[in-house]
Amino acid sequence: MKKIGMIGGLSWVSTAAYYQRLNEIAQDRVGGVTSAHIILESVNRERYVEYVIRQKREDAACEMILSAAKSVEAGGAEFIVISCNDVHRFVPTVAPQVTIPFLHIAEVTAQAIKQQSLSKVALLGVMKTMEGDFYQGILKQHGIDTLVPEPEERAYAHDKIMDEMVANVFTDETKSGYLDLIGVLNQRGAEGVILGCTEIPLLLNADEIPILSFSTTELHCQAAIEHALAN
Repeated sequence: MKKIGMIGGLSWVSTAAYYQRLNEIAQDRVGGVTSAHIILESVNRERYVEYVIRQKREDAACEMILSAAKSVEAGGAEFIVISCNDVHRFVPTVAPQVTIPFLHIAEVTAQAIKQQSLSKVALLGVMKTMEGDFYQGILKQHGIDTLVPEPEERAYAHDKIMDEMVANVFTDETKSGYLDLIGVLNQRGAEGVILGCTEIPLLLNADEIPILSFSTTELHCQAAIEHALAN
């Protein structure tokens, strides 16, 4: 089994979910009490938020991710998984500076959507995920159109992640709000919805969502173990 280099801490909540699912999937695939071969670099989310939100220094945030990537590379990782959607916007800058590949969460998600023959999906996440082109660009390469919420709806989705979910707070009120938003996006033409923040699948179960949903956490973890076990 290849050694997975995981960059986590963004947040610790979804990082813990990643670690659990990676090991559950590995045990299911290999048998016995198999554990996934993982090296984890957990960065300080508070420092990351200081750079991105308060100082608006994307270069400093990118440097944090580069340092983490080099750390797992030095620790013997054979490929890198980031347990956070929006941080993948730094992959084009970081990837050329390390010698091991990234398993990109948007690429994995796009392939899953394509397998379902969907042509238009909604994207939920933090602002930089919903408004940036790093996700939508990859989806477009696969022939998938992206529907993002309206500005006030984006603010709602973003704030609930930043103020609640990353602090391990999940409420029925927020669940209802997200389900209402997904229903509206469905009415606007979304055939499915990307849960494009790795905390959102901890809020919503697939069977509660009125349209086909894509848990980026689950898809990424499944792909990571598949890649780790490939010859």
